[in-house]
Amino acid sequence: MNAYLLNRSLGLNSPRVIERALNVHLLHALQPTGTQFHGEDSRDVSPETGVERRSLAHASGVNAITIDKFEGRYLLSGGADSSIAIWDLESGLRMADSYTPLSSVHRTAKEHKFGITQLCFYPFDSLAFLSSSYDHTIKIYSSETLSTSASFDLGSVVYTLALSSIASHLLVACATQHPAVRLVDLRSGASTHSLAGHGGAVLSVSWSPVHEHILASGSIDGTVRFWDIRRSVGEIGVLDMEDSVGILGRGGFDAETRHRERGRAHAGAVNGIAWSDNGHHLISVGHDERIRVWDTSSGANTLANFGPMVRNSHLSALIPLLAPSGLVPSEKDVLLYPNENEILMYELFEGNLLKRLKRHNHAATVSNTSFIAGKRNTNRITALAWRPHNIEVYSAHSDGSIGAWMPRTSEDALLDEEENDLNGNRDQEENKKRKRETLEDIYRDLTKQRITFGSEA
Repeated sequence: MNAYLLNRSLGLNSPRVIERALNVHLLHALQPTGTQFHGEDSRDVSPETGVERRSLAHASGVNAITIDKFEGRYLLSGGADSSIAIWDLESGLRMADSYTPLSSVHRTAKEHKFGITQLCFYPFDSLAFLSSSYDHTIKIYSSETLSTSASFDLGSVVYTLALSSIASHLLVACATQHPAVRLVDLRSGASTHSLAGHGGAVLSVSWSPVHEHILASGSIDGTVRFWDIRRSVGEIGVLDMEDSVGILGRGGFDAETRHRERGRAHAGAVNGIAWSDNGHHLISVGHDERIRVWDTSSGANTLANFGPMVRNSHLSALIPLLAPSGLVPSEKDVLLYPNENEILMYELFEGNLLKRLKRHNHAATVSNTSFIAGKRNTNRITALAWRPHNIEVYSAHSDGSIGAWMPRTSEDALLDEEENDLNGNRDQEENKKRKRETLEDIYRDLTKQRITFGSEA
């Protein structure tokens, strides 16, 4: 960091260079925190003491989380028991590194009947959000009252949904058990049309961050397809893991360019896709336990190799998380992957493993809750969310907890060590004082005369 400051003083670097260097340093210093989320209905009883404790965000596991992109303040979480909770990350309710929900909804006849699969805030207003569920429905909620304002029954399990953050249309793309991508228009309240082409259930969908009419989808048949919703025949291309050159050409999604009609992106089901912020690359993950990075201008497989540590075997969506591009230098994007019970941090284009993040001490905190849902894969990460305007990551876990990850640098550790030393010295002085007072009381009772011991040198 001193070299950056020196170069800045010499006029060789701009303030932006120093800012990005500091952000990269903080990003690589992400560590689990002791922050806990206590749900209103997640009480459990310790088998050792019989004391009731509240240690979980959702008693039956957390399936989905998301954070509003405007203030970066409100976190939504959806449970495997169909419950939904909203948390204020800057609320005065935060006491001793713990949160309680601002509001929550539980399973009723009016709400979802089965587990939540996806949550997302309305793209232009955090006062409303959408949810999808295994009960075949998507619902629109008010963020203030957590009451439903609309419900859509799609007739099959909804695995994920997506809203475009740049589009003028209000189409919700839905990945369902049906082999066609379903589009729901929030203005008309109707399912407008379907995008047919996949050979099996669609597990993941995502809108392009730069082209408002372009959509990508991943399916159980191993394919990743691109769609232009303006066309009568929506499909405009398929990715092929064997192609490292690409045939789309520089025109990218232009109608006049050549597009591939056949190919598989993965040797197994594709249950997660995500775009880079500039739309130049698409990341896909599949049951073949591979992460692939694609050049969207040509459709080429960049051949980034992420090594043998990747695990992916669940049918539910597993969406990789990209750190905001503004935090890191150009072409140095960072990917966070929820790998069972840990987060793997990779350099995106080279596939180099930068760090493994794991909550080592968390199992002891919630181990007494395993009786709630029988045998459970404790601590499996089901979803990740980045907190905008901050270097913070939040994770949803199948044990019912929500994890918080924040930077902890060597300077922070040194300050904590100094504080612990001061606290330790203070505790030693207090112990000595209590011992002297105890001895004074004993001798006073024996001699009926108060004897005072002088302070130790």
